[in-house]
Amino acid sequence: MATYHDAGVDLEQADRHVAMIADAVTSTWGPNVIGGFGGFATGVTIPAGYTNPVLMMSTDGVGTKLELARLTGRYEGIGHDLVAMCVDDLAAVGARPIAFTDYLAVGHLDPDRDTVIVASVAAACSVAGCALVGGETAEHPGVVDTDHVDLAGAALGVVEAGIEIGGSFVTAGDVILGVESPNLRSNGFSLVRAVTAGRPLDEAFPGDERSVGEVLLEPSMIYAPGVLDAASTGFVRAFAHVTGGGIPGNLIRVLPDGLGAEIDTGTWVRPNVFNVIQKWGAVQDDEMYRVFNMGIGYLAVVAPDGIDAVADAFNTHGHPTHRIGTVIGGSSGVRLIS
Repeated sequence: MATYHDAGVDLEQADRHVAMIADAVTSTWGPNVIGGFGGFATGVTIPAGYTNPVLMMSTDGVGTKLELARLTGRYEGIGHDLVAMCVDDLAAVGARPIAFTDYLAVGHLDPDRDTVIVASVAAACSVAGCALVGGETAEHPGVVDTDHVDLAGAALGVVEAGIEIGGSFVTAGDVILGVESPNLRSNGFSLVRAVTAGRPLDEAFPGDERSVGEVLLEPSMIYAPGVLDAASTGFVRAFAHVTGGGIPGNLIRVLPDGLGAEIDTGTWVRPNVFNVIQKWGAVQDDEMYRVFNMGIGYLAVVAPDGIDAVADAFNTHGHPTHRIGTVIGGSSGVRLIS
């Protein structure tokens, strides 16, 4: 007689997994969470202070960075990669993240690994200031490899109607501030894996005391709290979250027709990880800037008289900024100079 267990799904292990992650999940809950852990759905009330609130959502995944985590067994920072990709998109339009859900798909449940992953998501939600209100851990035997892991999520945010930040007020002469990223975050890892293929992930990374695996898996910064404080200064015309497409591909998304931008790549120091990857793969400069953040994880287009106020807001959250460019009239596209 066939059973679900024989087919590769361990229901008892699934129940144990739920019990093991309960504390990590509920630690992110505040009084605005409605419902109980383990139910069919959980909700959040809209925070006070909104007259005409607009709910916004964003979804993303960790991507192929997870393959390096699988190869090294290092999953502790993966939750920061997931949460950052979602909540930092919300913050780019001025939305405050209030709730998050995750979806973990595995070939076979591994209590130690899967608990670490969910705990890392919960820790990241705490940094972002949102509740991890639910999720799903799905076992897919016979469909993916036994040690396969994929992780995705969705974030819910709220912003007051009429004060969304979308770039419509950007004008020629506005200043572009770049917010530092010390690492790769969660973008470009298909190229990273191609460049590092065959290299031992436990060997020392050039110019660093850590291993190759440790450097490549360094968790993403979560910018949302700093972004929202910067927005509150009233000087920000637009934000751009620098993910796939790099600075040019993301900044162009918030530039109105007829406006371009000039970015001086000599105004900040590229973190060592990008130099090593470029050398290992003999990657051209334009490709590096098209794929990676190159040390700038977020952009703020700022009115010239608000540079110090916006920079101070980011610095308060431990995010140094650099004046890296200018919005140019009668132009189009993003031009990189050095």
